[in-house]
Amino acid sequence: MYSSVNTIWVLMGAALVFFMQAGFAMCEAGFTRSKNTGNILMKNLMDFCIGTAVYWLVGFGLMFGGAGAIIGGFDPLVRGDYSAILPDGVPLTAFFIFQTVFCATAATIVSGAMAERTKFISYCIYSLMISPVIYPVSGHWIWGGGWLAQMGFHDFSGSTAVHMVGGIAAGVGAKILGPRIGKYDKNGKPQAILGHNLSIGALGVFILWFCWFGFNGCSTVAMDSDSVMELAGAIFCTTNMSAAVACVVTMIFTWLRYGKPDVSMTFNAALGGLVAITAGCDMVSIFGASVIGACAGIVLPLAVEFFDKVVKIDDPVGAVSVHGVCGSMGTLLTGLLAVDGGLFYGGGPSFFITQCIGVASVAVWVLATITIVFLVLKHTIGLRCSAQEEIDGLDIHEHGLASAYADFMPAGGLTGPVEPEAASGSVSEDEAVPVQVVARERSGISASDVKLSKVTIVCNQARFETLKSAMNAIGVTGMTVTQVLGCGVQKGRIEYYRGVEMTMNLLPKVQVDVVVSKVPVATVVAAAKRALFTGHIGDGKIFIYDVENVVKVRTGEEGYDALQGD
Repeated sequence: MYSSVNTIWVLMGAALVFFMQAGFAMCEAGFTRSKNTGNILMKNLMDFCIGTAVYWLVGFGLMFGGAGAIIGGFDPLVRGDYSAILPDGVPLTAFFIFQTVFCATAATIVSGAMAERTKFISYCIYSLMISPVIYPVSGHWIWGGGWLAQMGFHDFSGSTAVHMVGGIAAGVGAKILGPRIGKYDKNGKPQAILGHNLSIGALGVFILWFCWFGFNGCSTVAMDSDSVMELAGAIFCTTNMSAAVACVVTMIFTWLRYGKPDVSMTFNAALGGLVAITAGCDMVSIFGASVIGACAGIVLPLAVEFFDKVVKIDDPVGAVSVHGVCGSMGTLLTGLLAVDGGLFYGGGPSFFITQCIGVASVAVWVLATITIVFLVLKHTIGLRCSAQEEIDGLDIHEHGLASAYADFMPAGGLTGPVEPEAASGSVSEDEAVPVQVVARERSGISASDVKLSKVTIVCNQARFETLKSAMNAIGVTGMTVTQVLGCGVQKGRIEYYRGVEMTMNLLPKVQVDVVVSKVPVATVVAAAKRALFTGHIGDGKIFIYDVENVVKVRTGEEGYDALQGD
């Protein structure tokens, strides 16, 4: 007899955990550069698609196909009898999809750490290996009745089984792969490489936080009794508390350490707190969850700095620290803070020792197997893309994608000239009707008779409207406006990104170009200074150039006449 409520609960959890793929995709895309956006999205998609197929072919059987100490069994296409391990009232298909999305989560963690320099084909082969063998074997030890489960090792939703497995694989892959070009200077000092879209990264974190309620809460795989409903409510509370406290602690920690609260590190802390609580979310109190979150909030930024500056692992999104470090730490803290059996609650050291053995054994298994996979890839088809491909971006070379943001940048230099029929609203040469040029009386002033000057004004974005009004007031009605990034010779204020000092802090500015003749340059400069002056650093600069000539394309007019309206 199937239970409707239990089956719905498991399927809802499967849907939420699947949606975590969107969270990982957004988070990783936002914390990397725009020229690799399409590539990172494809890797997240293929993690799930490849992982789904091979987990069905091999992985599920290895994980749940028997009660052996090391592996479950070999059951291609999931055709065996799994009644002994199925949750009460839950059909095999529901349990299978629930476990599939967990497997895909472990696989997708790696893509962020190896972002921006990994061959796409090599990454797909990695995904082909972790889902059917590496993850299921250690997963069987913990969840399939293997030797760790028999010892009493506890990992409720996967701090070790899922997240530490993915985090260690990410660290090994990133180390073998090597850092991105420009990440370290000639002295080995790390350089900040900023992600291109913090908003997308933040959206990914919020999606993951939301989905984690399914990741942890629905791992009860039942909702048919008062006790399990009470447990599910407690899991939701501990999950949320750990993430929230981790964010607050990291915000304060980075504020004290760097002088300002680090935005990207604080968002990473939310994930670190979620990963850390996942092992013991069912065994610790809300107070215990806050302690775990606080530990994650301190350990996370220190781990990011350690891997970045000491181990020299270039991890653009912090996956090794978030999933590897916080996953193992949370599993160990469960042995200390579990209300029933934890060392701090009078349970003695045996449970904590079991947690240590479990973390260590899974770490050794993943280190050994994933190292073999990546080294074989490195010495056969190659793991890393060429330097030119990395500089240009993987989107164009791996996928033929000029830009993931085609409407926000000129693509002609990358894709060649746009064909006439491809341009919106364009017509053929035969259909084209020339614009009628209305003759007007020329001024009689030639280009050599008048002084033409170009004034370039670089200013803060917030002062642009004031500047525009000032220019109109003195008769300057033509201008070219460009959004730019820049700093003066002082290289901008010292700022930090993920604990790394930025050697040149490029700030968003507006560049306004005007060419004048009738309006005196001194008048333009005076008006600009009045409009922009605040007395603070960053008010802007004004550059003045001599202009040899100006030609209006439509009419052919030159010099003074080319600047006049129709």
